[in-house]
Amino acid sequence: MSGPKRAMILAAGLGTRMRPLTNDLPKPLVKVHGKALIDHAIDRLVAAGVQLIVVNLHHHADKLKAHLARRKDVEILTSDETDLILGTGGGVLKAMPIFAEEPFFVHNTDSIWVEGYGRALDRMIARWAPDTMDALLLAASLVTAIGYEGAGDFLMDAEGRLARVPDQRLSPFAYPGVQIVHPRLFAGMQPGAFSINPLWDRAIERGRLHGIRLDGVWMHVGTPEALAQSEKYLADLLPA
Repeated sequence: MSGPKRAMILAAGLGTRMRPLTNDLPKPLVKVHGKALIDHAIDRLVAAGVQLIVVNLHHHADKLKAHLARRKDVEILTSDETDLILGTGGGVLKAMPIFAEEPFFVHNTDSIWVEGYGRALDRMIARWAPDTMDALLLAASLVTAIGYEGAGDFLMDAEGRLARVPDQRLSPFAYPGVQIVHPRLFAGMQPGAFSINPLWDRAIERGRLHGIRLDGVWMHVGTPEALAQSEKYLADLLPA
């Protein structure tokens, strides 16, 4: 099984909802179960065979950069957004030359999970079909989610194609911030700050946005309250 060898971790957010923990610390360095959020993401990517990771920086960039320098198990490059946060789309586009026209992972830092059957990233690699997909998103069930306060993001059909949720409908799935992306998703986009959401909508229109269900328990660590909930769940489940 061979999957993407490159990845981007989105780490440039301000972490506003995580204050006061992020007053003097970037959110990716907030610890859950004794490990910084960004290290949870890096560990999963390395276990899935990723050899190079790009991390974008903004809030307390120097602290995050110093932390990343301690990792010796994978090559890590940084993308500086200290002057302007470029968003979930613009930040990836800025780093696009590093991905050499090959598919790559994109991973947020405020998501962790306990695996169910198999490892989620390995299952994504096995499902990934670049000829028919522009992006493959992990989809987490709202039934078991911890710390998530939204109403869900997508509907998914039997073949895994994703669609937006119509008015008056409920979504069973939330996007936990992990996807495999083909560079063609960004075709025609110009440098600057923008969200990836319109690109997903364009892929949906073409039937090329797919999802795969997370078999496990997802924790959205976006607030101090969610952090406390996640810590309690993990303390009850796993030894320190």
